Amino acid sequence: MFVQLYSIPLHPNLPVASYLKYKLKQNKAMKKGIHPNNYRPVAFKDMSNDDVFITRSTINARETIEIDGVTYPLIKVEISNTSHPFYTGKSKLVDTAGRVDKFMSRYGNRNRK
Repeated sequence: MFVQLYSIPLHPNLPVASYLKYKLKQNKAMKKGIHPNNYRPVAFKDMSNDDVFITRSTINARETIEIDGVTYPLIKVEISNTSHPFYTGKSKLVDTAGRVDKFMSRYGNRNRK
C-alpha cells in the first residue's frame, strides 16, 4: 500500500523523511537554458536623494557612472529603500510631474464645506 503525503506517492519500504530527501535530490537541478547568463554589476541611482547602490542585474543601460575608478552601467530610479517613507519612517510626498498637485486640485477639497 502506498501512502500519499502532499500529493507525493511514497515508497512503502522507506521512511517518509528519507524518501522526501531522495525526491528533493532528484529535483535539485535547475532547468537548463532559461536563466540569463549576463549578470553583471549595475549601479542604481535614487533620483530623489542621489543615493547610489551597486547590485547584480541583467538590465540594459544607456548611461554609465564611475564609482571608485570603476565604470558601471547606470539605472535611474525614482524611489528606493533610502527614500521610501516605509523604510525611512518619514511621511514625505515625492511629487513626480505634478501628480500630487493634480490629485489635490481634483479631489483634495471634497470634505471641506
